[in-house]
Amino acid sequence: MATFSKTTFDTLSYASSRPTYPRSLYNYIFDFHRDRDRRSSQCLKTGVNADARWERAVDLGCGTGQATFELTPFTHVIGVDPSENMILSAREAMKKRQLLVDVASDAGSQLPPQNRRRTTEFVQSPAESLDFIADDSVDLIIAAQSCHWFDWSRVWPQFARILHKGGTAAAWVYSEFRFPDYPHLTPQILHYSESHDITSSIGRYWQQPGRSILSRHLLDVPEPSSILATTTGTRNVFEPLDRVYFTGSYFPELPSSQTLPVLMRKRMTWSDILSYLETWSALHTFREVHPEDAKNPEGPVEVRFWNSLRRGAAMGASGSGSLHAGTADVSEQNRTGSQKCEMVDPDAEVNVEWGVAMILARKKYDIEGRS
Repeated sequence: MATFSKTTFDTLSYASSRPTYPRSLYNYIFDFHRDRDRRSSQCLKTGVNADARWERAVDLGCGTGQATFELTPFTHVIGVDPSENMILSAREAMKKRQLLVDVASDAGSQLPPQNRRRTTEFVQSPAESLDFIADDSVDLIIAAQSCHWFDWSRVWPQFARILHKGGTAAAWVYSEFRFPDYPHLTPQILHYSESHDITSSIGRYWQQPGRSILSRHLLDVPEPSSILATTTGTRNVFEPLDRVYFTGSYFPELPSSQTLPVLMRKRMTWSDILSYLETWSALHTFREVHPEDAKNPEGPVEVRFWNSLRRGAAMGASGSGSLHAGTADVSEQNRTGSQKCEMVDPDAEVNVEWGVAMILARKKYDIEGRS
């Protein structure tokens, strides 16, 4: 993704301000990998996959390494990202983690066996070019909030080559945030992220088609069989894709049989919300195209949006009028300059949720020959 590769992109702010994935998400993937006959939409385990291997995992589009470091069941882990800045930040994070391990070891703490023998490395490369990884050598591939940028016509053949038989690929994205306590703010969120009104939205500055693939919950990611049939001539390398949506009731248009409760949530301050908004790639492009927006007397576009959300939250859960208990003592003039309206204090906390769409693929044990 071009924005994240720019030298002006603040990877440290990105790492500290983005939401993290709950352990339950990784456990879901590990359970899928472990249970040979388990479909992702099933809640109960079925046949245990005695052949599942836990040697090597690869995190594509690893960014600063957030998900890479969570692949703890695997002995060797490789984080891959096309951005030099992201890889440098991930390596720096790894050094800090290793320092903590060394301190714990010096203090006499007993480390889990997998921590003593586990290795992690980071490689700068796009997901479409994995020649540095040997054939049939990988047991799990993940892609966290990155797969919507992939060229799947090139990625599926790479997966087919490097995955061991029975290996798993899991990719997921999260959609726009929601405030479960303030559902009336959802239209404002969608307007800011999707509209083409440059006075109040950054919607037209997302890189495409990646953004639309994310917004459509990865429905546009093709089945591997349709790609491999034309690129390699090999049939039935993968089982059919499993698609699962941890979105709760936020997207009723998604298949109910594949929809599970929301699992990605965080309690944040309103100041944290602003920091998160500042990591959006579309905002960086907006700033490049509209430098004059920084001089707006009401603040730049992201601050105007943030203040609008704070005003809406101050009006209570329904937005109908009663002021929220966390309303700030200070107030701000509205756009006409003739009135003042209360806003939630920047240090007040708010519950935030993100819907997650995930695809899971398993490489077959018995692969048919070329057609």
